[in-house]
Amino acid sequence: MFPAELLSAAEKLLEDCRIAGLKITTAESCSGGLIAGCLTEIAGSSDVVERGFVTYSNEAKMELLDVAESLLAAHGAVSAEVAEAMASGALAHSPADIAVAVTGVAGPGGGSDAKPVGLVYMGLCRRGEPPLHRKLNFPGSRGDVRQATVEAALDGLAALATPSTVQ
Repeated sequence: MFPAELLSAAEKLLEDCRIAGLKITTAESCSGGLIAGCLTEIAGSSDVVERGFVTYSNEAKMELLDVAESLLAAHGAVSAEVAEAMASGALAHSPADIAVAVTGVAGPGGGSDAKPVGLVYMGLCRRGEPPLHRKLNFPGSRGDVRQATVEAALDGLAALATPSTVQ
């Protein structure tokens, strides 16, 4: 289902989290659960993957992750501010230690000059620390954007698992 290189990255991430004693939660919009799906494709992942939230709609972001309606109105769902709020909300609603959140425009439609197809914001958060974000731009089809988002999310989680590397 997932390319070998993604599964290898997921396997390494899970092992690093086991060693560090960390649990993961995900909050996904544009990837629709693919990050959690990639992680749980690995046998034994249940000792690291605590839960995942698929919050495709703004209502889901507000109800499940406590993303403020005012934040969505001011910045839009595809924004650094919302990605950070999603990551923080995922941690607030789980006992996990690290969280990744993604929100973006996977395409083929829905893009604009300000927020083109392929734009993805990733929120990253480690319990007890302020969230941060990464702005990403991926070329290609909807599938390409979603797969690249999963790859970037695994990289972001790997950085959280070893905090000295988070940028």
